[in-house]
Amino acid sequence: MKAMILAAGMGNRMRPLTLHTPKPLLEVGDKPLIVWHIEKLKKIGVTEIVINTAWLGEKLATALGDGSQFGVNILWSHEGEGLETAGGIIRALPLLGETPFILINGDVWTSMDFSSLLDVKLEGDLAHLVFVANPVQHPQGDFILSHGRGYTFEQQQQQQQQQQQQQQQQQQGEALTYSGVAVIDPKMFMGLDEGKRPLAPLLKQAMLEQKVSASKMNAIWVDVGTPERLKALDQQIKQDNCV
Repeated sequence: MKAMILAAGMGNRMRPLTLHTPKPLLEVGDKPLIVWHIEKLKKIGVTEIVINTAWLGEKLATALGDGSQFGVNILWSHEGEGLETAGGIIRALPLLGETPFILINGDVWTSMDFSSLLDVKLEGDLAHLVFVANPVQHPQGDFILSHGRGYTFEQQQQQQQQQQQQQQQQQQGEALTYSGVAVIDPKMFMGLDEGKRPLAPLLKQAMLEQKVSASKMNAIWVDVGTPERLKALDQQIKQDNCV
């Protein structure tokens, strides 16, 4: 199984830290963010890792090289101008192959054991998403988790209306945030042209087609989106040894 780490963002919210350093190379716990992911993937035996780049991509490639220093093989997908999440994946598909792959956002940090991702069986689904409890900066969440499936908020509303009409009492889903960790089938991008394209609309469409499974993470997770959060996480790792 291969993995892809998304690392092409400009990190605008992290400025001035990202003016001269690509966001994935910012350090927490004396280690670049992206290296935490690489080491976790190596630990579970995933050694073929695709990384996309755009902003300051040459610095990222110089720092990580071919991955041999970490015991992995890094395949680089250089975009020049960022193509957004789905666009970056489509560009990298020739490197990823035709089988499901692990997808990880390069700007999150987690203590999650990635080994559970190896056990995901899509069985006709296009994606398995890992959700987390909504952080304070994103209280509304992204999607609904119900009985191991991922749904849009619109689907949840439709289900509630149907239940009311039928006067049925069923367990309601939980609004959660997408963690940036997933298993994706390349078939999700079949027939799509290269170019700038976000991932969220494709995930929502797959949910409407009942082709997304999901689970809730039971681990520490941080969206390292601001210098303040980066500093707080660094202190937490060093003080609590939360790895």
